Amino acid sequence: MFLGEYSHTLDSKNRLTLPSRMREEMGDRAILVKSIDKCVSVYNTSAWSTYTAKLESLPATEARVLKRFIYSSAYEAELDSQGRILIPASLCQYAGLQKNIKIIGAGDHIELWDETLWEESIRSADTAAMEALMIKLGF
Repeated sequence: MFLGEYSHTLDSKNRLTLPSRMREEMGDRAILVKSIDKCVSVYNTSAWSTYTAKLESLPATEARVLKRFIYSSAYEAELDSQGRILIPASLCQYAGLQKNIKIIGAGDHIELWDETLWEESIRSADTAAMEALMIKLGF
């Protein structure tokens, strides 16, 4: 399970070093994909298989736009010997990733956020709405 929040920098070649705690869980391969939240989601191969199995179980006519959004932006990446992953330019552009990156543990995956966008997201979080959702879901 991916947990925590880390600050790292993207190098000039769009490589990002993952925190050592996350590298073990990630393994040597990762799948990077656009997130609806304007960040980049990073899955290990096991979590990606689970995710895509759910996606493939959806009715094709209702999910085709969602499938296009996800699959067309998905890239496989290998972690190098220093624990870095290469983030494709198109994903950096989509999420506004430039230099200062927040690496967020999100349970079954990691999210890569532009530091400023992450801080704005946290500041604007509607905790009352989250509380209502937690109650609705039985937490």
